[in-house]
Amino acid sequence: MDSARGFTLIEVLIALAITAFVSTIAYSSLSTVMLGAEANERAAKRGYEINRAWMILSRDIDHFVERPVRDEFGEWESALIGGPAARFQLSFSRGGWHNPTGVARSEVQRVNYRVEDGVLWRDSYPVLDRADDTQPQQVKLLEGVESMNLFFLESAAALQASTRGTEVETRDWPESWIADPSSPGSLIEPPLALEVQLALEDWGEMRRLYVLPPL
Repeated sequence: MDSARGFTLIEVLIALAITAFVSTIAYSSLSTVMLGAEANERAAKRGYEINRAWMILSRDIDHFVERPVRDEFGEWESALIGGPAARFQLSFSRGGWHNPTGVARSEVQRVNYRVEDGVLWRDSYPVLDRADDTQPQQVKLLEGVESMNLFFLESAAALQASTRGTEVETRDWPESWIADPSSPGSLIEPPLALEVQLALEDWGEMRRLYVLPPL
């Protein structure tokens, strides 16, 4: 007569312990992989958002045109103004405004860039010369922005003085670009170039140097 031998209690407990140990390792490994994938996804999404904001700003500056506008008070506003002394952090006229429906309007558009409450905004106006009731279209470009600083190049001589080898030092460039406040209605010529600095909460400081058309 064959005697059927089962598992002892100790063997069962050992098997359960081994199974639990392997499951813990497997879960820990899977959790690590999933957390890593989520972190990579967040980083990729953030990188896309940052690159998109720079792309929109760069496209606008690349299409800069020297066209002053009248503000909602009827006063002339230079083709480009900016900095802490200006009404807007950065405001300028840009051409190439796409018009797929053929609406009777200019192809030049006035845009503003500003940072408020940690967000970089782009404002665009439906007309160049505004009325007192003209409202801009406001688009949120990027969150997590601590500040936006600007530096403007006045002349080629200033560029030569600030160039060290292949690097351009912009710290001595003016931080504001506005017309003479003592001469109401006066305009200022656009700078030769400007540097935009964005300080981000997670990526630190980022810089872009732009030469204005037609240079």
